[in-house]
Amino acid sequence: MNTNTRKLVSRQMLLFELRNVVGNPYVHIFGIGLPALLAILVCRVASSEAPNEMITSMVTTSIYLGMGSLIPLATILMGYSIGYAQELDKGIPQRMQLFGIKTSVTLLNRAIAEIIFITVGFLLFFTSGYLIFDLKRPVATGIFSYILCMLLFSLICLGLGHGIASLCHSFGRAYCVSMITYFAFMILGGMMGISFDDLPEWAKFFSKLLPVTYMNKDFYKIWTGKPYNFMPLIQSFLFLTAIAGILLFFTGKNRGGSKSVKMK
Repeated sequence: MNTNTRKLVSRQMLLFELRNVVGNPYVHIFGIGLPALLAILVCRVASSEAPNEMITSMVTTSIYLGMGSLIPLATILMGYSIGYAQELDKGIPQRMQLFGIKTSVTLLNRAIAEIIFITVGFLLFFTSGYLIFDLKRPVATGIFSYILCMLLFSLICLGLGHGIASLCHSFGRAYCVSMITYFAFMILGGMMGISFDDLPEWAKFFSKLLPVTYMNKDFYKIWTGKPYNFMPLIQSFLFLTAIAGILLFFTGKNRGGSKSVKMK
């Protein structure tokens, strides 16, 4: 069991994947800088219109909790898909397979590297929030639920990003699809100035299927320990997990098919 673990996760592979993440400029701009900047700007506007300090604290905390979902969206969904598409263009995954490094091993090490990076990103994000604004302190169940949701969402984004890059198989197409997906999540999740209630009915249907909607709209209740119906949030996670699983299934099937063609 220990031998298999060493084969799956190694220090060299983990450092290699960490360098890939840190060296991607998109994750610093869209994954760390943009969420913090948007959160600060929106909170400034919202706090100036709030009637009292209690409402201000509630609004700013809710905004920060929602904007936090942009970190895995940009860092993993967009950043990973773009970076992996570039690697596919250069034939790096194929060369690694020649040395016996399977795609599953690369994906596992990349997942750990991405989790390390976004953990640092969240620490910087919420540190700036608590230094600038009077954010509400979470209850134990609230912070546990938030960490769990962001971890699950990050893994889903990794599956979606890997699927997008593998299907597009080029930097340009992967960049286009991942960017459209990124902004679709933002718009439908109510993070582009349009709240859930202001969306048209057809958009509300799709919005209810995304976890970011509930993170942006409802997570303040969970954060502060108020009663909350978790079922819609859980259903949205199950739906997005199914989509990511289907993408990974088809990319694996295509990869297997291409191998068999080459062997022939």
